[in-house]
Amino acid sequence: MSSKTAIITGTSSGFGLLCAIELAKHGFQVIATMRNTSNAGPLLSSAKKQNVLENIHTYPLDVTSTESINHLTTYLSHFHTIDVLVNNAGFALGGFSEELTVEDYRKQFETNFFGVIAITNAILPFMRAQGQGRIINMSSISGKIGFPGLSPYVSSKHALEGYSESLRLELKPFGIDVVLIEPGSYKTNIWSSIDSTNLNSDSPYYSYMGAILKEIGTGMTEHGDPQDVANLVAEIATLQKTPDLRYPIGKDVKKNLFLKKVLKWKLIEEAILKKLLR
Repeated sequence: MSSKTAIITGTSSGFGLLCAIELAKHGFQVIATMRNTSNAGPLLSSAKKQNVLENIHTYPLDVTSTESINHLTTYLSHFHTIDVLVNNAGFALGGFSEELTVEDYRKQFETNFFGVIAITNAILPFMRAQGQGRIINMSSISGKIGFPGLSPYVSSKHALEGYSESLRLELKPFGIDVVLIEPGSYKTNIWSSIDSTNLNSDSPYYSYMGAILKEIGTGMTEHGDPQDVANLVAEIATLQKTPDLRYPIGKDVKKNLFLKKVLKWKLIEEAILKKLLR
């Protein structure tokens, strides 16, 4: 195959599904990976409606499994080039640090952070050999600003930010670009794991988590259209010039990042706690 090839992780729903369709519409052969390809129905249905089904190649991939990643690298020999990698697979673990275990944090990092490193390291030899490539890591506003009740997710995204900064500097001499996309709140299922039933009613944090869930629920009507993020991914993937390192996107994201930069943390925490505990 002579057309450009993109690999996307976590394409069964949300950003990953939309990114796969959008890159296919831009002429990429898209290797759309997901842990269980029996969940590919929505992706394939959408691809058929958009007349890009021939550009979509589903493949099973568990980013936490070395064996699974090795199978993928063997499969990649069918493609002429590996031009874009979109590290999108991830989930959000909710809960308060005191009531979570270290194993909970490890589980979060295995997918959101170590999984990114594992799949990236597997793809880099292909990109180095061809002298070009673009790696797009799906971060979050949570990778820049902390939020209560989400410390595993926030920590994993902060780690991803630092890793991507270093990786970009390491890969520049090889013609490979590393990019971070930092979405705010969007209408995806990433927050489905945050549930008040995970917290015992006797917990000292019970009412606090209730306030957080209420805030998340109230703000859902203002969540952005995830298609905007998919459009941004396609724009970065096809950009002729060197892309920026960071692309914040979403309602109030740039404003909040600016405020964190210029305000003392004490003022920020007062504003957050006042909003949640009013």
